[in-house]
Amino acid sequence: MNQVRNRQIIIKMILFVFFCATMSAHAQESIQQFPSKPITIVVNFPVGGGTDILARILGNQFNESFGQPAIIENRVGASGNVGAKHVADKAPDGYTLLMVNSSYAINPGVLSSMPFDPKKDLVPIINIAFVPSVIVVPPDSPYKTLAELIAAAKPTKNTISFGSCGNGTPQHLAGAVLNIDAKTHITHVPYSGCGPALRDVLGSQIPMAIITASSAATYIKSGKLIALAITSSERTIQLPNVPTVAEQGYPGYQINQWHGLLVPAKMPSALQTKLYDHLLRIVQQPEMKEKLISIGYTPAYDDPATFGKLVQDDIDRFSRLTKMIGLKSD
Repeated sequence: MNQVRNRQIIIKMILFVFFCATMSAHAQESIQQFPSKPITIVVNFPVGGGTDILARILGNQFNESFGQPAIIENRVGASGNVGAKHVADKAPDGYTLLMVNSSYAINPGVLSSMPFDPKKDLVPIINIAFVPSVIVVPPDSPYKTLAELIAAAKPTKNTISFGSCGNGTPQHLAGAVLNIDAKTHITHVPYSGCGPALRDVLGSQIPMAIITASSAATYIKSGKLIALAITSSERTIQLPNVPTVAEQGYPGYQINQWHGLLVPAKMPSALQTKLYDHLLRIVQQPEMKEKLISIGYTPAYDDPATFGKLVQDDIDRFSRLTKMIGLKSD
């Protein structure tokens, strides 16, 4: 009886090993054949915004790099969480990607509850590009330098306010960090996007704004706006003469908006690597690099490990910051 039972156990083990080997071989074959159909890039922001434009520029190159076209699908709502949850629930087969920006890392600290775990349910594949924000004032502003602005904003009661691209955006947090680091008291005025904030600072409706450098670059170069500082850790290619906040007396200051692609967390590492290699080939094309720079982005090539660390660190950093300033948007 024991011999029969042992023989049955051995047979089951052999069948299990055979099954695992077959599944592994099938998975490897699927990865080698990937992609065999169009790839969907889900954008969790509306059509026409910076993240959407970047996704479409990238998607235009998929046929050449992947041998399959990209389908851009905008799924907006809940501060980007609708699109993110949709991708998190998809099969980890490489056919559904999520295009996000730094708001992905801000949401966990701003929202009381999340429909998915941003640290566990999605994994980063590649950081496509950075876009810093810029502190701007109209030409008739009495503040021609960041130091002059900060000096005027130090008293608890002052009339200086800054417009941002909205509550909980990187631009809002850039102003909050400036208030903390410089011990200023600049009032935040949230707008429904960078465009409306840009319009009001151009018309001197607000004394200053913090908006994406890509939105403001043309107006800075034409003299319609004065740039006091860039919020990134280094100067930007588009505005090389505009100093950073850090180099003007606030070392360590850095708020940079990244844009990258994420995938469902259970995707095999071999497929993640294949995706990264194809996407890197696209971003490294000279014409792609020129295009990104021309619209205000700094190309990036962060691999899954590097980009993953950036996302995880930003989730923790922004959670601490939003708690410090008491920011909640729900």
